[in-house]
Amino acid sequence: MSESLSYSSEKSGLPSGSLVHVGEVHMVENRITVVDYNKSMLEKRIVKSIDDILPYKDTDTVTWVNIEGLTDVSAIEAIGRHFGIHALVLEDILNTHQRPKFEDYEDYLYIVLKALSLSDDVFDVAYEQVSLLVLDKFVFSFKEKPDAIFDPILAQLNNEKGRLRNFGTDYLAYVIMDTVVDEYFTLQDKLDELIETVEDELLSSPSAKTLATIQIIKRELIFLRRSVSPLRELLAGIQRSESDLLHDRTKRYFGDVYDHAIRVIEAMESCRDLIAGMMDIYLSSVSNKMNETMKVLTVFATIFIPLTFIAGVYGMNFEYMPELKWKWAYPALWGVFIAISVFLLGYFKKKNWL
Repeated sequence: MSESLSYSSEKSGLPSGSLVHVGEVHMVENRITVVDYNKSMLEKRIVKSIDDILPYKDTDTVTWVNIEGLTDVSAIEAIGRHFGIHALVLEDILNTHQRPKFEDYEDYLYIVLKALSLSDDVFDVAYEQVSLLVLDKFVFSFKEKPDAIFDPILAQLNNEKGRLRNFGTDYLAYVIMDTVVDEYFTLQDKLDELIETVEDELLSSPSAKTLATIQIIKRELIFLRRSVSPLRELLAGIQRSESDLLHDRTKRYFGDVYDHAIRVIEAMESCRDLIAGMMDIYLSSVSNKMNETMKVLTVFATIFIPLTFIAGVYGMNFEYMPELKWKWAYPALWGVFIAISVFLLGYFKKKNWL
């Protein structure tokens, strides 16, 4: 089945291990890049099919196969057929709604994590699933679309004396994971800057736009937590693994990625607390602003209450009201109005109500 589905629920009724792409369809051409290397040589090429990488099975080099675009189900199926990958693993690779996880099989390791990227103009986080298959001589990486996230790794491969050229597939898997996790720090810095800006707005002039920004950050933090928090369990599973594919020297490097992940997770939790506090501050600011408005209106209403009372009394239609016949009654009444207003304004100002 080659049709792409949008949600995992649409696979309801299909047998387990059914290979169908689930996720966003990116209008890009699927591309398979092969990087084959050892201490003394480095080769990079783009191939048309999985059959073109089969000759590398007979070499003693490390072969990195990067597949960009998951709509070509036949390529994923061919990998499973030629390299003995379980159908359920292939199904998870094609389902881009996976939770980050680590699975230890007899002949290979399966790792899922989320790559995050941020738009330059607005706080809009793009999520991309990155799946890894780590074998004895091969590392398969599966991405949803082409981008430049792996360019630093290709640059490291140009260094003949670097550890990447001298270590095995487990170290390549570490470098890929470390590159993905390092992108989280860029997102964290941008998030910190945005939160500082919103805090300044809250203290100066909170508006409906400020509330909308807080809601956007709050929503994104929920998705970020789903993508980042499982890394703790994933990396702990790698450190506990007894697979022969993971050497002790490389597990130390995975420990460094674990430390980075913990820092990012703790930063995300702190941001959640800050956003909750900012929401309370916004509501308090709006309430205080409304209270100030109501206080001014109450002061004016209080001033006009006695004036309205006097005007109401002399607006009655009784015939025998002595003040109505006085020559200076009208100016005297205005004098009373002004005196009452000045007295109340002075009183309110003395009480710091104005």
